[in-house]
Amino acid sequence: MKRKSIAVVGAAETTQMGKIPNVSVIGLHADAALNALADCGLKPSDIDGVATAGISPVDLAHYMGITPTYADGTSVGGCSFMLHVRHAAAAINEGLCNTVLITHGESGRSRVGAGGFGRAASSLAGQFEMPYGPAGPPTMFTVPVLRYLKARGYTVEDLAQVAVIQREWAAKNPRASYKDPITVEDVLKSDMIAWPFTKLMCCLVTDGGGALILTSAERAKDFPQKPVYILGTGESVETPMVSQMEDFTSSKAFRVSGKKAFEESGVSHADVDHLMIYDAFAHLPLYGLEDLGFCKPGEAAGFIKGRNTAPGGKLPLNTNGGGLSYMHSGMYGMYALQESVRQMRGVAPAQVPGAKISIAHGVGGMFAASGTIVFSNEAP
Repeated sequence: MKRKSIAVVGAAETTQMGKIPNVSVIGLHADAALNALADCGLKPSDIDGVATAGISPVDLAHYMGITPTYADGTSVGGCSFMLHVRHAAAAINEGLCNTVLITHGESGRSRVGAGGFGRAASSLAGQFEMPYGPAGPPTMFTVPVLRYLKARGYTVEDLAQVAVIQREWAAKNPRASYKDPITVEDVLKSDMIAWPFTKLMCCLVTDGGGALILTSAERAKDFPQKPVYILGTGESVETPMVSQMEDFTSSKAFRVSGKKAFEESGVSHADVDHLMIYDAFAHLPLYGLEDLGFCKPGEAAGFIKGRNTAPGGKLPLNTNGGGLSYMHSGMYGMYALQESVRQMRGVAPAQVPGAKISIAHGVGGMFAASGTIVFSNEAP
């Protein structure tokens, strides 16, 4: 992808966040979409590309009254929206469309019009993992995490530290679900979910959504908001079964996606001012820091404990409060993208002074997939 050839010109989350018992899943998609359209002064008729996950792009286009020339229904879990950004940039550069709407909406808490989470008995996971009794992500993710902690020499307290610092960021965000400060002891004493995860190490369950609008950088200056340019992108997938990861201490999808995004963007790790790493559970920022190359294997826990990712640190991480304290309706990737855009626009509640480059990195499933987007607020 040509650097800075594509820009985000519209970005917004749903009008309400957290608990929204009166809005369905498709309604949350539409609410976020309308807010993003208002953000950049467009109408549904101005959109000629749609991308979404959780629902079909057919449903989205019909509901919004859009007749697109480009549709993307890529659905690989929580990082689907990073992949949508990457695919939309390629589609616009290729002339397949001009203006792409990417939406997310989930009634994760209220379950209004929401689908199920069951795995077919004939699927790989249904045959080879589910018979052993796992009950969703809180139990599935423990498979690599226990090996990771042992191999790296990390402790349960190191996981707890991640949640504590995320809450510090959340305290600065009026829209965050939880803002009260917590300590490592608070995290360790919270309800045990599945060893080593306690409740405060696990993501929230909320309602909400968000939407982005992308177009060419040439058109970006015609919109009311400060354009946020795409410098580089990456994506990869590994396995539908967490038990079959190549290496429990590192995500192949993370490494491939991150490396591709860095190479395409031309930036170094020292250039990055702001970082979002999908944190459905407390271990993910540790893996992300190492697999993206910000820390050497075995150094991420000390990096976080040294407050490098905390307010005032040299690498602000998950500044919205993350999936642990801000919002997590199921597929968190959209919220990470939204915070990167806010930081690049200079309007985030916990704004990083002078930030020029932000990375949003996501995971799909249990290390099944990954997407990485490098953003910049400097014009080409």
